[in-house]
Amino acid sequence: MMALLMALLTGCATQQERAQRRAQTQQAVREAVEKRQLHIDISSMNTLRYGSRMVTPDFYLELRGDTLLSYLPYLGQAHQAPMASPPRGLNFKERIGRIEKSRPKEHLYCFDIDVKTEEDDYHYRIEVWDMGKASIRVRSQHRDAISFDGDCLLP
Repeated sequence: MMALLMALLTGCATQQERAQRRAQTQQAVREAVEKRQLHIDISSMNTLRYGSRMVTPDFYLELRGDTLLSYLPYLGQAHQAPMASPPRGLNFKERIGRIEKSRPKEHLYCFDIDVKTEEDDYHYRIEVWDMGKASIRVRSQHRDAISFDGDCLLP
């Protein structure tokens, strides 16, 4: 009887701790979105021509106010050779041309971002769920579209 009571109390404490962690994560995501201060660690990419691939843990995307830091791999076909430099993935730090934030669902935040580099014009759609999961879709004028999945790095 005592063992059953202890198991029930432990289960309740665990449920309560999980709920508390979930609430803290949701609050941290909400604050990061409001401040436009996101760091997303990439775990996989989904290519148009080559399917889905896992990536090494050193790739990321950062949104810092009005600046986008993109350190993402690229696997796809360029429709036009870049004039400025050879293709080097989606690696740049640029000021954002246009940014629009929305909340299409209760647990989802979205950013639509346009950024221009010397290589290409890009449109990033960043979707962040309130539990810290994220997806990024990238379209450009001169390359195949590509998407990424990852997790927000929260304080």
